[in-house]
Amino acid sequence: MPSRNDTVLVLVNLGTPEAPTPRAVRRYLSEFLHDRRVVDLTRWLWCPLLHFVILPLRSPVVAKKYASIWVPGAEGGSPLAVHTRRLAAAVQREMPDLRVVDAMRYGQPKLAGVIDRLRDEGVRRVLALPLYPQYSTSTTASVGDVLKRAGGVQTRMVEDYHVDAGWIDAVAASILANRAGRDGGFLLFSFHGLPQRFIDAGDPYARQCEAGARAIAQRLGLADDAWGLSYQSRFGRERWLEPSTSATLQSLAARGIRQVDVVAPGFAVDCIETLEEVAMMLAEEFATHGGTLNYIPCLNDSPAHAQALAAIARRALEDWR
Repeated sequence: MPSRNDTVLVLVNLGTPEAPTPRAVRRYLSEFLHDRRVVDLTRWLWCPLLHFVILPLRSPVVAKKYASIWVPGAEGGSPLAVHTRRLAAAVQREMPDLRVVDAMRYGQPKLAGVIDRLRDEGVRRVLALPLYPQYSTSTTASVGDVLKRAGGVQTRMVEDYHVDAGWIDAVAASILANRAGRDGGFLLFSFHGLPQRFIDAGDPYARQCEAGARAIAQRLGLADDAWGLSYQSRFGRERWLEPSTSATLQSLAARGIRQVDVVAPGFAVDCIETLEEVAMMLAEEFATHGGTLNYIPCLNDSPAHAQALAAIARRALEDWR
């Protein structure tokens, strides 16, 4: 294992606003939506639309959503930031001989700045572990773009872990613990959506979502008719991956299924997409159809999650000679 001062493990998450205010949300969304990996439209078309329509309209709305889930207190903040920091600390406890830090692709602490600081401290190698179990050109590849631009330090990245045995075990155990003592009913795996044209161009994301969900379902011993897969968080008017989580819940209600557990294994830690969109908005929507939605939290900083990520990092470091 490399020395603590030689190599650093960086857990990289997507990012989040620094405050639940329209200004902070607008600043964050502007950076996020300017990335060509995220939105690949022609700049002369996209930039005016973004700055004069989308950001002015969406920022106040999204700020209210963040405010509804914001973690209070001195150690609080955006749930994604809070849980990511805690997860890094948990992985650090599993890897005492290696320094572990957290970073964000967008927002703070910015990945590029974290790498610069580590280089200035004399760190020679940086292993990035994006907290995206499934690889996508819109997320994981964007982290790779930052690593490629880093100067004065060697970099390497874990590209995915969607069928890693330790991670599958951790997710399955979390689902079992949440369902203990009750009939969980139908289990729905909800993943973040992606435009269909990304998949048509060769992005492996959907294939990896399906493989991971099936591996978890098999670990749980679920029959094929006891679980399903859907995609959430659609943005814009173009065709996205289907079926949508909203439409799936409506379909389940129409079939007479009233108890649904929803788990979101594409998210390493809880965030606005899980806490506000699934646990609040979609739960309320499903209730109007006579159903009860039980949201199963992300792995967050659980010991099993930290152990699984530490094992993934160790294997990556062993291969990096």
